[in-house]
Amino acid sequence: MKSTLEISKFLQFISLILAVLLLYGCSNSKLEPVHPGGTILAFGDSLTAGVGVSAEHSYPSVLAELTGLNVINAGISGEISAEGLARLPEVLEQTQPELLILIEGANDILRNQSFAEAKRNLAAMITLAKARGIQVVLVGVPQKALFSDSAPFYAELAEQFDVPFEASVIGDLERSPSSKSDQIHFNQKGYRKMAEAIRDLLADHGAI
Repeated sequence: MKSTLEISKFLQFISLILAVLLLYGCSNSKLEPVHPGGTILAFGDSLTAGVGVSAEHSYPSVLAELTGLNVINAGISGEISAEGLARLPEVLEQTQPELLILIEGANDILRNQSFAEAKRNLAAMITLAKARGIQVVLVGVPQKALFSDSAPFYAELAEQFDVPFEASVIGDLERSPSSKSDQIHFNQKGYRKMAEAIRDLLADHGAI
């Protein structure tokens, strides 16, 4: 019979192998690199448009600075997800992006509209982009609850469509008075932190 020490060493070896396999599995990139000169489309509402700062300090402008890539700001203040869905096809046709950063649904949540409808609209946007061969990154928006990171349907969509997902940056910034220009929108510091978090997400998943 094997000694207790031998069994312990064997179990440690198995644990090490499992840890290596798990690390390898988690390191697989979900995105293809954006080509030099390729376009990233930042699509959303006022948090994409950059309400509260001048255009050069919006998160898409800062993201372009951080990555050296062409990042188009397609944010419209006050837009709900149904309006975003109606607008998206023409914007995709005009811009021909390699990657879509999708931040929609905040105004649905603020106006107490149906989470189910917002989820359907976002699902349709993701489907539309993927059907055109466009990669998608999803950024979650918090629900109206203290310490919320993002409404649950964002994580559900990320899992359903297997897209990279940033769950916490907007919620963190909404709880940081020093990062805000008003009750909802960010200042230069806030939008830079938002851009840095999205840059890190893109890097982690192989897009940059």
